[in-house]
Amino acid sequence: MNNYETVFILTPVLSDVQMKEAVEKFKDFLVADGAEIVNEENWGLRKLAYSIQKKTTGFYTLIEFMALPTTIAKLETQFRRDERVLRFLTFRQDKNFMAYAAKRRNKSKEIKKEN
Repeated sequence: MNNYETVFILTPVLSDVQMKEAVEKFKDFLVADGAEIVNEENWGLRKLAYSIQKKTTGFYTLIEFMALPTTIAKLETQFRRDERVLRFLTFRQDKNFMAYAAKRRNKSKEIKKEN
């Protein structure tokens, strides 16, 4: 199993409930296909660098997971079929990036504890 990270942007016309439902759909798909979710971050509503489908903002979500390479093709097919997804990017983490991601997760946990 390899470590992967995917970031996807959902359309801004969704309510919070619909946005969370879409994220859960993709997480459930990964778990059903045998992946192990390592981390999930909801980056919230952010401005896009350029308009996509006449939209200037979108809900960003990051999911780190461990999965087989065949899972990625299936996940990206799910992204393409879902009209709520504006853009997505999935890539495999190498050992250096895995160390950076672990450090980033620990740092974000410390910030949450302080608040």
